[in-house]
Amino acid sequence: MKRRLISAIGVAGMMISLAACGGDDGDGGGKAGADGYAGETLTVWVMDGSSPDQWQKDVAAAFEKKTKAKVKFEIQQWNGIQQKLTTALSEDNPPDVFEIGNTQTPAYAKTGGLADLAELKSEIGGEWTASLNESSIFEGKQYAAPWYFANRVVLYNKKVWADAGIKDTPKTRDEFYADLKQIGEKTDAEPIYLPGQNWYHFVGLTIGEGVQLVKEQDGKYVSNLDDPKVAAAMETYKKFQALSKAPKDKDEATPQQGEVFGKGDVGAFIGMGWEAGIAIKANPKIEKEIGYFTIPGATADKPEGVFLGGSNLAVAAGSKKQELAKEFLKIALSDTYEGELAKLNGVIPNKESLQSNLKGNAVAEAAAPAAAGGGTTPLIPEWAAVENAPNPVKTYMTAVLNGKSPAAAAKQVEDEFNKRLAQQQ
Repeated sequence: MKRRLISAIGVAGMMISLAACGGDDGDGGGKAGADGYAGETLTVWVMDGSSPDQWQKDVAAAFEKKTKAKVKFEIQQWNGIQQKLTTALSEDNPPDVFEIGNTQTPAYAKTGGLADLAELKSEIGGEWTASLNESSIFEGKQYAAPWYFANRVVLYNKKVWADAGIKDTPKTRDEFYADLKQIGEKTDAEPIYLPGQNWYHFVGLTIGEGVQLVKEQDGKYVSNLDDPKVAAAMETYKKFQALSKAPKDKDEATPQQGEVFGKGDVGAFIGMGWEAGIAIKANPKIEKEIGYFTIPGATADKPEGVFLGGSNLAVAAGSKKQELAKEFLKIALSDTYEGELAKLNGVIPNKESLQSNLKGNAVAEAAAPAAAGGGTTPLIPEWAAVENAPNPVKTYMTAVLNGKSPAAAAKQVEDEFNKRLAQQQ
């Protein structure tokens, strides 16, 4: 999953995760004595752009005040992080706490790199939003803690919509479609820029239909693209894509849809909030015309399904400072500092009650309503190989858009899809 942070937009698309460890057999970091954990230093890996300097400073101060220990934040780069983290977790002195993408968490849990955090969940996680916490659970056990998230919204050109005579944003999928048709009929603008392979939006539509892209059959995972609910999601995608001039065999980055939108002759596109920054860079004058709204669902009371990208925090299984690491998590994930991160970075916090911290951030306010009903790609280690190019889900989408039935398109990619799911992890 792509993650970027555009500070001007106030939305982070980065991921954070901690690998947690099970035991407390250590040379330190055990139960605190009379002087707390004085003399101890906890190492925490966070990704570049994930946690603002002020947040780190505030959390470190609270941590030291409570435990008498210090925390050392080490900034990591996304490029190469999976191999670096895998190596670190196999060594004697791994980071005590680290950031990991939500969809990557199951793979690390399967290999034994993360500690069971069931006790922590019982103590502080009673109000965690279920959809956000789902990726922290593997085979029924809590191996991480949800930290922050982001999802797609509709970015629209206010001038184009006004020129079409549209006075309000749509609240249902049908209203959204009708508005886009009106733009096509009453203006020269392209109603929506929706490339044929914006597959994370398609995943959101399948989530909205209540279906996964894989199923378990005879003890193994196989493609579920032939499910009628997947077909229904693809038909919704096809209906909207028909209003677009975007290529059917390209994704949202080829070309960058923000750059296309930045030209000023597109009514809307579906993307991450930070993509507005791409549009503004291409055409600074468009900044005042950009608006945001939640992707409308079938009914006004339930937004469209969305893919939730984000980060979890965990404790490394090889850490000798288990108890101290959990004390850090209690502070970092507390309402005070979870709320502060949401406010500073414009990201969705792990509790709905903390969404008040997003007030005034237009992107985050548009994204937040869909979070509770959002989801991810299948949370199984076997999924990673599916996303490698050429992604069979993208191939399926293009085939449908070019005229094949969903059933025929599913059959076309079935062998490759299942071959990837069968690869050894």
